[in-house]
Parts: sequence; structure tokens; C-alpha cells
Amino acid sequence: MSEPLHDERTDLPISDRRELHSGYVMDLVSEAVDLGIAGEVRREFVRHPGAVAVVALDDEDRVALVRQYRHPVRAHLWEVPAGLLDVPGEPLQAAAARELAEEADLRATTWHTLVDFFTSPGGSDERIRIFLARGLTGVPESHRHQREAEELDMDLAWVPLQDVVAAALTGRVHNPSTVTGVLAAHAARGQGWSPLRPADAPWQPAWHRD
Repeated sequence: MSEPLHDERTDLPISDRRELHSGYVMDLVSEAVDLGIAGEVRREFVRHPGAVAVVALDDEDRVALVRQYRHPVRAHLWEVPAGLLDVPGEPLQAAAARELAEEADLRATTWHTLVDFFTSPGGSDERIRIFLARGLTGVPESHRHQREAEELDMDLAWVPLQDVVAAALTGRVHNPSTVTGVLAAHAARGQGWSPLRPADAPWQPAWHRD
């Protein structure tokens, strides 16, 4: 391979598109796509607005984790703060800062792009950008977000980065943004943070909803 390893966006011909279900957050769609030599196939998948997540790392190399109930998997999961891209036109980093404040009552002065990923590319178009946030301070109590639903009783814990990495590798934490984010942070820290990208780095390959 002469070029650096990279994914490539490919827009194949779509002959038919149907919305099977329109949900509160996500939709279920069906598309007939021409794969060329492999012929036309029909695929059903979840259309998702996308999300952001934040590995918030303090001066003691501790990660801010929140404990949230996730009904589809019937479990309380330890997670890095995260949320949907559900505000039209909101930049990714601004969305991440909003979620960090809403879920963990934290602000950050230093932001970098840590890693991007598709959560389940065989069945959903959901993408997530994970940021690394440092220079943390608390949001004044008078300005804190009023939580509701699953977020109402979330616990906040500060856990050493190496302990979260160990929990991921031994199968004790399962949230994909947490696992992906802490492993990426651990790898980047081992290289003196040199792999970090700017907070406004473009998503590659260019991603958009049709």
C-alpha cells in the first residue's frame, strides 16, 4: 500500500429508498443499492443524527465518567459524557462542550479531536466524534443544567485513565465511546499527545446525510 491507510466515501447508485419507520431520534430506512459486479441488494439500516463524546481528563490523569441506565441493554453503564447532534448547525466541539456541561457539570479550556468512528456501519449510519478535553473547571451551581429522565440520577466518578483502560480490556465496561475513547487517549498519551488533531478537524471521509 503506497498511500496511508484510510477509508473512502463511496456513493453507489440507489434505485429505491423507503422510510420504514420514523422515530423520535432515529429512523429505519430501506435502500436498494447497486454494488456493480455483485448486483443490486437491499439493505435496511438506522438513520441517526450522529453524536459526540468527551474524554475529560484532569491534571491527575483521571477520567470523568457518568453512570447511566441504558434500557436496550438493560444495564447501568459507566460512560464518558456524550450526546446527540440534535441542534441544527451546532459545531461538533460546541455540542461536546454542551454535553460535558449538562452531564458532568464541567467546562474545559483545551479541546482536541481524539478519534472518529461509526458505531455499527453494517446497520446504522451513526457517527461519533470523541474529543479530549483538558483544563477542567466546574460549572457554577447556579448555571448547571437541570437533568431529567435517565440523566436525573447519574453518578459522576473520577477514575484514573489506566484503570478505565484496564476495565475496558477486561470486559468490565462496555459503552463504545468509553472503550474507544480511553484506549485512544491512552495510545495518544503514550506518544506525547502527538496524534491529536485540532478540535475543528474535518471528518474523513466527508460525511453528510443524503
